[in-house]
Amino acid sequence: MQSTTKQKIQEKQKSIEELKQAVNTLKHCVQTAVENNEKILSELILSIKRRQHEVIELIRDQERTEVSRAERLMEQLEQEIVDLERRDTELDQLSHTPEHFHFKNLSASSESSSMIVNISFDGLRKSLSDLKQHFEHFCREEFSKIISVVARIQILPMSRNHFKQYFCSFTLDPNTASEHFVLSENNRQMTYPEHCGRYTFPCKVFCKESVFGRCYWEVEWSGRCVHISVSYKEMSGKGKGRVGMFGNNNTSWSLQCFPKPVFWHKSIKTEISGRLSSRVGVYVDYKAGTLSFYNVSDTVSLLHHVQTTFTQPLYPGFWFCASGSGDLLSPECSGFNTNTFSSVKLCDL
Repeated sequence: MQSTTKQKIQEKQKSIEELKQAVNTLKHCVQTAVENNEKILSELILSIKRRQHEVIELIRDQERTEVSRAERLMEQLEQEIVDLERRDTELDQLSHTPEHFHFKNLSASSESSSMIVNISFDGLRKSLSDLKQHFEHFCREEFSKIISVVARIQILPMSRNHFKQYFCSFTLDPNTASEHFVLSENNRQMTYPEHCGRYTFPCKVFCKESVFGRCYWEVEWSGRCVHISVSYKEMSGKGKGRVGMFGNNNTSWSLQCFPKPVFWHKSIKTEISGRLSSRVGVYVDYKAGTLSFYNVSDTVSLLHHVQTTFTQPLYPGFWFCASGSGDLLSPECSGFNTNTFSSVKLCDL
């Protein structure tokens, strides 16, 4: 008995040492990451400032060129005025001399022309405005990826108890389900039956209830073609075909479960490392604009995190992709193995 107690003490002491080492490693990695962040962003700021200086110099060079041209033209015009005034004086003198009635050709040495002035920086202003919008959009996209990577850094796995306080119960909406889907368990489970053997678009379903505040729910999935999603009811690119599928537009976000976990948004594919468990947790903080997918077992581990801004009511949804490959962008369904079927089930905690 005493030996067992000593062994347990030694194991706990070993765990403490491992945790201390993990904390020290984390602190070292964080410091390195912060330094890299400062270096890279400082270089980016310097690059932007260089571009700013280049544009200013470009504008100033053009200003000097055009001012120089205008000054040369003004000098020429002023000289022509002097010549015309001199000739006008000579003509006046000749007109008062009786024995001289020979008039010179007093045509101007250069033809007069109207000044066509094109001084507008509207095009430059628009180009810079477009550059700003593109840069901000790029930063938002990349910053969302950075948030997801940082959020996955954990020393200890998170407990499911943390999410129980945010649990929301959802039910599938039969009015949004494809005709071949079978709903059961009081509309909390959806199955694609074996005998159909072939998917047809649209193969998706929404939940009746929308996400509100902070919501957490868990989904059990099986088969080869399941996508766990959240979406606005009014989807961009709605309708039949791939463009109407969750994750293939800017109004829906989708986790592909097979053959490996992949996150989709705007048809952009983000591969997720590691294996996916048969139960997936989804957490949304609507006001904060965060969406997270978790592997669920005794603990939960983050799969993917998204930082965005939600502008419409958000609904959980599911869909089965068009082929057994699990690829969101697969063309029309074909060759599906009729001996298998896919299903999803909304779980109770």
